Amino acid sequence: MRNTAPRRSQSRWATEKANQSISPLRPNNRVIGHSVVIRHTSRTSRPMGWLAALGALFAPASAWAQDGMRVWLPQAVTTTAPVIDRLFYVVLAITGAVFIGVQLTLVYFLIRYRRRPGVRAGYTHGNNLVEVVWTAIPAIILVWLSLRSQQVWSQVRGTPPPPDLEVAITAQQFAWNIHYPGADRRFGRTDASLIDEASNPIGLDRTDPTAQDDLVSVNQLHLPLNQTVLIHLKAKDVIHSFFVPQFRLKQDAVPGITSRMWVQPTTAGNFDIACAELCGLGHYRMRGFLTIESPEEFQNWLTQSLAEQAL
Repeated sequence: MRNTAPRRSQSRWATEKANQSISPLRPNNRVIGHSVVIRHTSRTSRPMGWLAALGALFAPASAWAQDGMRVWLPQAVTTTAPVIDRLFYVVLAITGAVFIGVQLTLVYFLIRYRRRPGVRAGYTHGNNLVEVVWTAIPAIILVWLSLRSQQVWSQVRGTPPPPDLEVAITAQQFAWNIHYPGADRRFGRTDASLIDEASNPIGLDRTDPTAQDDLVSVNQLHLPLNQTVLIHLKAKDVIHSFFVPQFRLKQDAVPGITSRMWVQPTTAGNFDIACAELCGLGHYRMRGFLTIESPEEFQNWLTQSLAEQAL
């Protein structure tokens, strides 16, 4: 039987010599068998890690860099928007308190009943009183929220006050067609056979006497300040969704159905109209522009637009 002990001793000696011969600038290098494993240690890795962490922390700040960006809810510009916001804050406060309470309880139990040497785990089958309490309290909160939500819903969706202005909006791929009645405050007749996407997108019958002074604009909605506006909303092709975040209002536009909603703007300004329903490949560019202005400015715009339409 061959004696291999000297060979093993020689192998260990060679490994130790190789480890000693590796550059002292690389103390983490090692020889395993007859292979050298090089472990690079960079002095700049730790500062770069801090820089990366700071970059990830401050990168979201760029989202607030532009002028007018709001951290919280968008500006409320109608009489009903603050009512919706108050209900939102109540729900947020309740759910936030429950969330914090649950997390604190979880941390307490993790520490209080953690595994410890020599301590046996305790077992419990349940507690009827606790189960009744944690069922009754959420039930009471939900019933109260339902009643409060119904009150808010009746204010937002209930019978509107007599309107100062009525506007018909017809959504289509991928535009908003806004129809204003004339001085008679009556909408002219529309006919699908008269639709021309370039010049008459809603098929307004100009031979109808009530349509003679009607105005049709595309993607430009102007509303007078502090006046009640009744909006008639429908769609020409697929389902769309009229959404103005500052109104706290979103209403689906469904083909064959005319939905109604009302607003009373309280703040002048320019805002975006978005389609909140995926309506096709061009959904991303279905953007309208809302202008809330004084009644005098609104009348001037209406008169000027009618004059341009007559040309």
